[in-house]
Amino acid sequence: MNILCNCLAQTDYGYHWDPQTEHCKDINECETIPDACKGEMKCFNHYGGYLCLPRSASVIPAPEPPITPTEAFNPCPVGYEPQGDSCVDVDECERDEHDCQPSQQCINTLGAFTCQCPDGYRKVGTECIDIDECRYRYCQHRCVNVPGSFSCQCEPGFQLAGNNRSCIDVNECEMGAPCSQRCYNTYGTFLCRCDQGYELGPDGFACNDIDECSYSSYLCQFQCVNEPGKFSCVCPEGYQLLGTRMCQDINECETGKHQCTEAQTCVNIHGRYQCVDNNRCQDPYVQVSENRCVCPVNKPACRDLPFSIVHRYMSITSERSVPSDIFQIQATSVSAGAYNTFRIRSGDDNGDFYIRQINNISAMLVLARAVSGPREYTLDLEMVSVNPLVSYQGNYQTSSALRLSIYVGPYTF
Repeated sequence: MNILCNCLAQTDYGYHWDPQTEHCKDINECETIPDACKGEMKCFNHYGGYLCLPRSASVIPAPEPPITPTEAFNPCPVGYEPQGDSCVDVDECERDEHDCQPSQQCINTLGAFTCQCPDGYRKVGTECIDIDECRYRYCQHRCVNVPGSFSCQCEPGFQLAGNNRSCIDVNECEMGAPCSQRCYNTYGTFLCRCDQGYELGPDGFACNDIDECSYSSYLCQFQCVNEPGKFSCVCPEGYQLLGTRMCQDINECETGKHQCTEAQTCVNIHGRYQCVDNNRCQDPYVQVSENRCVCPVNKPACRDLPFSIVHRYMSITSERSVPSDIFQIQATSVSAGAYNTFRIRSGDDNGDFYIRQINNISAMLVLARAVSGPREYTLDLEMVSVNPLVSYQGNYQTSSALRLSIYVGPYTF
């Protein structure tokens, strides 16, 4: 009763009586008194009272004062208890007869116990504080501290190595990178590239077809056709590709792809062909050879007509630059002492042509104005010969004509 009285007498001084253990126990004022310390001060309990100290201060607690035992006499050392004729160790951790903090682990030892912090914690005073492993640079890229441990994370484009700390490059190209055509792995990332004829889209992944035809009107001579990843040139009917971009007229007369009869002659022109009769001589003319007609002098109707007409055919392109020499007229036979002149007898109603005489036996037909096809001209080019040496009554004059059929193609090629 004397101990009980002393403890009761000290209730106001930081102790209280524990009827279970029949001991006087210290009161933890830091837990029982609300706001025991004000401001930035931290409460530290001690036997019979408490202290208010700065938060950076630490207190090394003193061992509890010995309590006068009330139990029966124990012949065994402290931490042991009698069992039969021997002393056995008391497991204070199992009996919960220890003073380890909730954050600590109780480890039983012979005759005593120790309080240890779990892995990943360190002891500061009586408390276990988490160790910030990230402060020690355990990770190659990023470290994430968690209570009692840490984890390593890698930047995008990398993955953790087998040691869970180093970061190794990820080959995104082998892991389904979203490149629509070609993928190139680089350190920490990847690049998408496109095949020829495509360009990389704004997202950096998709490849969009390049419309080469929209860049220039000179890629193809006639028409450009855009295709996935490329382009091709096409030519109009009657033409074929020469190489990959130019158009060349198909000579149907040489290839046999025409429908002219045996009584006709095939004449190739730009983009098509023309079938002309083998005999184009019209009365009063008679055919004397291929393409040549003669008007007999014994026929009265031949008096004012050229003595002979030779048929010729040619084709030119549209929008030809002018003036342009297109056909040369050459006399096949000339009488001695004859003087020759050349003119356009008929067929040039709009003045699209003119004659430029070169010498006494030849002249040049000149295109005077740019013309567009398809169009056809039939010009009679006449050579008038005057020979005073064979004239009995004044100058002797004869003429011959070249009937030239000119086909103007529909294109500039």
